[in-house]
Amino acid sequence: MRGTLVRRTWEYDPARYAPPRFRRACHYESFVPDGLSAFDEPFSADLVGVVSDAETAVHRLNAHARPALAPLARLLLRTESIASSKVEGMQVDARDLARAEARLETGGKAGSTAAEILANIDAMELAIDHASGSSAVTVPDLVGIHAALMATAPNAHVAGVVRIEQNWIGGNNYNPCGASFVGPPPAEVPRLLADLCAAINDDALPPVIQAGLVHAQFEAIHPFLDGNGRTGRALIHVVLRRRGLTPMYVPPISVVLAGDKGAYIAGLDAYVRGDIDAWLTTFAVATAQSAVLASSYLARVEALQDQWRAMLRTTANPRADSVAWALIDVMPAHPMISVPVAVAATGRTKAVVNEALLQLEAAGVLTRASQGQRNRTWEAAGLLDLLADLEAGVTLPPPGA
Repeated sequence: MRGTLVRRTWEYDPARYAPPRFRRACHYESFVPDGLSAFDEPFSADLVGVVSDAETAVHRLNAHARPALAPLARLLLRTESIASSKVEGMQVDARDLARAEARLETGGKAGSTAAEILANIDAMELAIDHASGSSAVTVPDLVGIHAALMATAPNAHVAGVVRIEQNWIGGNNYNPCGASFVGPPPAEVPRLLADLCAAINDDALPPVIQAGLVHAQFEAIHPFLDGNGRTGRALIHVVLRRRGLTPMYVPPISVVLAGDKGAYIAGLDAYVRGDIDAWLTTFAVATAQSAVLASSYLARVEALQDQWRAMLRTTANPRADSVAWALIDVMPAHPMISVPVAVAATGRTKAVVNEALLQLEAAGVLTRASQGQRNRTWEAAGLLDLLADLEAGVTLPPPGA
């Protein structure tokens, strides 16, 4: 076991409501993980091979990164964030989520689940942006990621608050006795988080191994009352970006983890039991699969952009400096787009952006998603269908196959 089980007593509290059978005092075992910053355990040859394959796949995904493809980077980040929410049972159809995002961007409102998933995207962006510009990750940084993630959750009062009470997974809602996992006592959490930050800031281990260990350790600490899974998966990408493995594109690892949630949970359980190789193998395989999946979808989206350009050329064929061409470049980051979003994305005036959007609509590149003259939004033809398949982990043949 990679830690210590501490036997504790859940005291009867007459002020705390619980059904009669849960009111009695009872015993439970709290798991206190060993520190991660001094990790030096050996790895099997098989694991080293799997990790090498994963890092090669992620390198290939990022090999063609260039500033012009930045919208594709946001597409993958968006997919990772949505899949991370899916692991927690938060389900929103890709088209419905895009519409909710468009409503928020034009001053409207979105449903609670959609708003929380979109907050997950913001939290992931916060984590990645900070990772690329900070000399060291600190506990306040972890708290900030969690605060952004949980800002619109129904229990937003726990956002950015390190727990000061016992939490657990499984069992009942009234006490940890009989739970499938009980995290460390609250008094241990600050020390363990400081140690985790030291492990994040180190570079002694291969990046994929480091990311897998940091994620599993964070889940074992379970430092917040809610949102631990999504925060922990954001940390995967903090590590990979800090180590230079994902300078542009994040592999949507959560897509693979969500596709086989049982294997994911079993892997985290293996980590707690001390079977580090089993967990890291699961994690490295998911990383490799997600990188290959992402590469195939980037190729399909670029092919779709070429199709849009051909459609525009056949109809309006605007000048080379027309904003319509610039909009095609940025649309992968905005599967549904409005005039304000297009203005912000291109840096052009509202008048020329509006004209370009109408040109793209006439060419069939955009489809009007809302009627009327105010708060108009358009859907990029074919993009949401691709996104829905990517989020579901569907493997597609290469373009033209």
